[in-house]
Amino acid sequence: MYNVLKLNKIAAIGTDRLGDNYCCADSVENPDAILVRSAAMHDMEFGSNLLAIARAGAGTNNIPKDKCSEQGIVVFNTPGANANAVKELVLAGLLLASRKIVEGIDWAKTLKGNGDAVGKMVEKGKSQFVGPEITGKTLGVIGLGAIGILVANAAVALGMKVIGFDPFMSVPNALKLNPHVKLMKSNEEVMTSCDYLTIHVPLTEETKDMVDAAMIAKMKDGVRILNYSRDGLVNADAVLEALKSGKVAKYVTDFGNDKLLCEENVIVLPHLGASTPESEDNCAVMACDQVKEYLENGNIINSVNFPALSLPRTAATRVCVMHRNVPEMIKTVLGEISGNVENMASKSRGDYAYTILDVTGDVDADKIAALADVIRVRVL
Repeated sequence: MYNVLKLNKIAAIGTDRLGDNYCCADSVENPDAILVRSAAMHDMEFGSNLLAIARAGAGTNNIPKDKCSEQGIVVFNTPGANANAVKELVLAGLLLASRKIVEGIDWAKTLKGNGDAVGKMVEKGKSQFVGPEITGKTLGVIGLGAIGILVANAAVALGMKVIGFDPFMSVPNALKLNPHVKLMKSNEEVMTSCDYLTIHVPLTEETKDMVDAAMIAKMKDGVRILNYSRDGLVNADAVLEALKSGKVAKYVTDFGNDKLLCEENVIVLPHLGASTPESEDNCAVMACDQVKEYLENGNIINSVNFPALSLPRTAATRVCVMHRNVPEMIKTVLGEISGNVENMASKSRGDYAYTILDVTGDVDADKIAALADVIRVRVL
């Protein structure tokens, strides 16, 4: 029986897939796995039983990934599960950034109580909400992952010129990208060439404040910026100054803070990117499937701290070894296997590596666990 702790509401369509061999609840002692959405986990202490944490969503800033790596806890996310939901909201954001829709709605509400005069008042006042069309304009997309690709392709379909950059774009993602999207050589080249800018990258030390005063100064006058990715990618003070001067025409974000609220030409949404029933279902299904596959078979899919590694079972006993990425580690581990190794696979990611061995015969897990640079051993 596996114990799975839910820190947030996880759609039943996902947890139901775990099966009868799982106890999945909001309160569980010594969990083998944790399912989470937005709950903060940095101050949590993890028990020795904990093997996996699955984030039902893409971002994992709420999870202490370094600590998990040191303890041999695999952290999963669900890339692409909410991509369409975010894409649709970004498309809405493009229109909100252009047509003064929000301002027009707010103004129309003030006309309540004027009876038959409302029609004339609307015709007289609508000119203050004029805004440009997006067709023919240039959209810059920073980050061409699951969401960025969908946004870029949709913008092409809407008649926009699209440019983008992603230094880590995978071959499968490149094949999905509309050929009309022009790939640039740097983030700066994108940001200085576009009329609209949308950002779809994680928040790291390298990406924090990637849109700051210096970068904004290099952009086109009247640029419109959208941030549906992470708070901290766009420097709030810099964008507010640029809005006052007219350098930036509009800022639309899904991540509000007190500085941005109620400011002119700023539209703040309450983190609605993945807030659709379809997205929540997709994330729950992917997260639960990944946890189940890892707990039962040791296969890692969509981890953010350990390498992705899957191997079909070819023997009765499977040995899963988490270890540091050091020379001759696999040779050392194999030296402690007395049975016959039928199949094996190993892969590294940064400072850490993961090895799966299918073995015929007995395995002394304690001997392997005692080896230097071995973090965790499981025998399945």
